[in-house]
Amino acid sequence: MTSLEPNFVRVEEAIAAACRRAGRSRAEIELMAVSKTFPAASIVEAATFGLTLFGENRVQEFAAKAPELNSQRAGPATQSPQAVEGAAKAPIRIHLIGHLQSNKAARAAELFDGIDSVDSLRLAERLNDAAGKLGKRLPILIEVKLSHEEAKTGIDPESAESAALLERLPDLAHLEARGLMTIAPWGAPEEATRACFRSLRSLRDRWAQAHPRLALNTLSMGMSGDFPLAIEEGATRIRVGTALFGKRPPPTG
Repeated sequence: MTSLEPNFVRVEEAIAAACRRAGRSRAEIELMAVSKTFPAASIVEAATFGLTLFGENRVQEFAAKAPELNSQRAGPATQSPQAVEGAAKAPIRIHLIGHLQSNKAARAAELFDGIDSVDSLRLAERLNDAAGKLGKRLPILIEVKLSHEEAKTGIDPESAESAALLERLPDLAHLEARGLMTIAPWGAPEEATRACFRSLRSLRDRWAQAHPRLALNTLSMGMSGDFPLAIEEGATRIRVGTALFGKRPPPTG
């Protein structure tokens, strides 16, 4: 397997440069490695560079690779002598970033360490019930749709559904709302991309003020093609896949 180190170095250099332009500290930016379509071995390798947060798109796909990552997720204290060479120094976390159907909420709550794509009250309630049965408190992000592309998912920020979700979330004891997530329009000019990111930051500020029981500190925005812009516009988490792992393998089956 080709080493990820050159890609990792380039991504870190780009993050540092964006932070300098924005007058921000590198410590303010959380790097999520988007490992969808890549094997568990790629996650293990990425973890050797200190990456601890990974994003997956599909419940079924991650379920197939999860068993190979148990020692990584449990942490060094529980790793056996047979643990994979180069295991992470800190436990890794795997979040679901793809669209989640409510009928898969129970399995997702079981498999993942966080759900970053909550886009309805019904889904939130099902995740809360599932997390309660598992005895866990599940971190979530609200996915917001800020473009007109039909293929994009996310909640309409001005809808009755979003208002109901925000009102109900503080009472869902097994969920921990941590912030918002969005995807900028594909192939848009720089100013349109920046406007999308600024809109999410402004929306977060407005919602946080209106709902003080919610801690909406995380702004997950920016991917391989636009994360420097996202950092300059206030992102606290960027989701980088291709720039780290390379071109995605074609789907199988």
